[in-house]
Formats: sequence, structure tokens, C-alpha cells
Amino acid sequence: MERFFNTAGPIIPEDHYHIDLLSRVDWPDIRQLIDEKRYFVLHAPRQTGKTSTLLAIMEVLNREDRFACAYANIEGAQAARGDETRGIPAACSAIARSLALYLDRPELNDWYRREGQSIEPQDRLTQLLAHWARTSPKPTVLFLDEVDALVGDTLISLLRQIRAGYAERPNAFPQSIVLCGVRDVRDYRLHMSGGAVITGGSAFNIKAESLRMGNFTREETESLWRQHTTETRQTFDEAIFPELWEDTAGQPWLVNALGYEVTRKIRANRDRTRPITLASYMEAREQLIQSRATHLDQLADKLKEERVCSVVGAILASETDQLRVPPADLEYVADLGLIQTRPQVRISNRIYREIIPRELTWSTQVMISNQEQAWYITPDHRLDMPKLLAAFQQFFREHADVWADGFDYKEAASQLLMQAFLQRIVNGGGRINREYGLGRRRTDLFIEWPLDADQGLFGPIQRIVIELKLLHGSLETVMATGLEQTVDYAKRAGADEAHLFIFDRESGRPWDERVWRREEAFGGQDVMVWGA
Repeated sequence: MERFFNTAGPIIPEDHYHIDLLSRVDWPDIRQLIDEKRYFVLHAPRQTGKTSTLLAIMEVLNREDRFACAYANIEGAQAARGDETRGIPAACSAIARSLALYLDRPELNDWYRREGQSIEPQDRLTQLLAHWARTSPKPTVLFLDEVDALVGDTLISLLRQIRAGYAERPNAFPQSIVLCGVRDVRDYRLHMSGGAVITGGSAFNIKAESLRMGNFTREETESLWRQHTTETRQTFDEAIFPELWEDTAGQPWLVNALGYEVTRKIRANRDRTRPITLASYMEAREQLIQSRATHLDQLADKLKEERVCSVVGAILASETDQLRVPPADLEYVADLGLIQTRPQVRISNRIYREIIPRELTWSTQVMISNQEQAWYITPDHRLDMPKLLAAFQQFFREHADVWADGFDYKEAASQLLMQAFLQRIVNGGGRINREYGLGRRRTDLFIEWPLDADQGLFGPIQRIVIELKLLHGSLETVMATGLEQTVDYAKRAGADEAHLFIFDRESGRPWDERVWRREEAFGGQDVMVWGA
């Protein structure tokens, strides 16, 4: 059986295309930390290969025969929430089973069942790890995965019990413990049963380092896909690879999911003599976005968090100065993999830029009534943008206040409502590309609409740029800046037509003054300017 792209669970090298797992981290640095008897954190966004890498490190350490290393996933203790009397036993049980499995020491699990379970939960983890270390002929190393899935007193107790045994290492406690999860320990918010809140850093102040696993590089992304060609001789159109990088920025799950979608889910491509075209790749991309796969559902769930909302809302609204977004919140959302902070703050990749507004506006989009794509298609199969934007003006006038109340992202409500309206019309025909950025006071929308239904996006294209801005200060000043930005974007995108849409959020202003349209020229480009 041929190998395939992995989208669920740890890498199995015999089954899955993969990048060398130890290359995903600074292996010499990790080795040095373990040698120095350090406790540290390794964190990465979900489905980036963290578990696979931990298992690979464990295998190397055990093969070298200097340490007794075990990996344990303690996510099951999450069900206990803040009840440490249930959470700590669940974590200890998982650890004891892992010691038996990975080190071939069933007597450790037997000890835990026979004696460990009678120890009070507040001391049980400390005693289990101490027993392991004392009975091991070699120094012990433990990788604890999904630590940040725990909450409240369960998590506080786990961190403090590890800290309690720290001074006894390596003879009577593990030489090194690595806490693994999505977030750095500094971002743990620990709500104690009495209502007090402490930070993970204070509960685990023995942390020496915090290491973060990154995405694939551009070279690794391409190399992973070319493994499929090497093994099956099925080729990819070279034009796919720049698109793959823009879509994913090397996010491992996205890279693998797109590979699986285009090589397995599209039935015609299961014929390995058939080259995979750019058109086929774009079909796979849209299928993945529409699938609302587990990874994308987790992404949507994170958007509900208050700290995520503050950062992503600022990016979507493009209205907040970067310096006014708390640096700790920026770091947290970057750790989740949702944004990149260098060279500037932006949503991490093109697929996330597509997914995030779709997720935030999905219920709005499907509930917009009395709007059909066919109404806005001319006889020569062009989008009638003046008619479409005039219809949005009327829709916005009638429904803006009601619809905006339904958005969690209030600051970006106007821009999101416009995108929901456009997505409903463009969906199934063309494509909307989105650009956001903090402090630029604009959102860039680039619509690509195929003029030949048979050729789709690979034939002649109608290209339309729409700049969305909020009215701050005088209309003349905003319009002057907006026209310059719109024309610049239109020229860079090679657009056939350009529109500037200015939202006036001054609730006291009459709608007859807020809704208008005029034609302007700037830099040799005609721009239609709209107000709402």
C-alpha cells in the first residue's frame, strides 16, 4: 500500500509522507536542556506534528540507553474540570499506563493500581513519579502532553506536585519533565475553586525555557508533496506550489489536508498516471474550506475566546493601532497559530483569511433572504457590481443595526456584513480574496469572477477591487486617502474596476445623508465611491 498525507493523529513513518521529525525542533537545544536536568515547555498550535515529534524524541532517547523516557497524554483528565480529586487520578492513571507501555515496565502500573491509588490526590502524582525515578536504573525523562487541556484546581495541583518533587531530581524524581500543549505555561489562567486566579508562570516557576514548534518552511512544504511524486510518479503542475505556500504558509495540517484532498478525495486523481493540475488543486482547496473539517472547527471555536476576539477583531476591522493591542494577547494568538507578528501583524495564511470571516458570518450569510446570484449577472456573464453594491446599500440601510447586534466582533461588524452579502452572491462562481492589517484603516477585497463558465478561474477573469473603510473625521480626508489606497491596490491586482466603500457609523446621522454614490478619478483610474 502506498503512503499518504496524514491529517489525523501521530505520524506513522511507514504509512505517511513526513518531514524528518527531529528537524521540527532545535534538537541540540532540547538535548542540552535534558542533560542539564531542566524542566521546560514545548508548545505548538494544534495539529502541527507536536505529538509525532515528542514520540520521535522519546524513541531516540531510549535507543541511546542513557535515559528512561516516557510520553503520556493526560487530556483525559480534562473531563474532571477543576475537580482535582478526579482529575489528578485520571492523569496518574494515564502516566502509569504509559510507563508500562513505552518502557516495558508493567510493574509500575501494577504498583500504581495496588498502592498508588490509595495516596491522596494532592500527593499522588509526586509519589508516582518519585517511585518511578527511585526504581529506574537510569535517569527518567517524562513528556506530558495536552497539559493545557486541564483547568482549575486539577491543573494547579498537577503543576505544584511536579514543583514539589523538583529538588529531588534525578535520583528520586524525573531528571527532566517537558510540559507540552498548545499554549505556553505563562498563558495558563488558573481559576481556583475559591475564585482566585493565578498564572501558570507562578504555579510552575521552575520552567527553564519555553520552546515553540513552528510551521514547515517553504522548502519542507514542497518536499513533503514531492514525496508523493517520488513514490507514485504522479506529478503536480509546478504552478501549484506558489499557491500552496500562500494558502498554508507551511501550517502542517493544512499542507497535509490539501495533499490528501487533491490526491485521494478527488476521485479522478486516484489514477496515478493522471497529472494533478492547478485547476484540480483549486477544486481541492474549495472542498477543504467547505468541509468544515475538525481542524477548521477548532479554529472557529478559538475565535470565541475574549483574547482572540480582541486581536482578530482589530485585524478584521483594520482600525486599531497595533501598539494598542496588548502584546501578551498578540503573543497568545500567535501561539495558537492564528496570526503572524512578523514582518507585520496579519492572519497567518490565505486559507485562514478565507475561513475566519466565513465562520464569523456563516449564519448571517445563509439567513440573507431575497438575494440571488442570477440577479447580478449580465448577459455577457459579468458581475454587475454597481447593481450589486447598490443592493447592498439598501440591505445595509434596512438591516445593519439588527444584523450587527448578532456579531461578536462589533468593531468589524460593517466589514463582516459586507463580506457575508458578497459571499452569498459570489459563492459557487467566483472567489473573494481578503487582506487585513492593523493600523491601515482599511480592508481590501479582491473579487475574481470567471467570464467563461467552462474554463472557470482558468479562463478570462473579471477582476474587481473593493476597499472598505470606516469614516473617521471628514469625508474629504477619508476619501482622499481611500482613493489613493484603492487605486494602488487595483493596479497591483490588475483589476478591471475599483470601488471604495465608506461606512459611516455615526448613528445620529440620517440615512439619506449616509447613503450615496459618486464617481471619482485618481491616478488615471476611475473609482466608484459608495457611502452607507
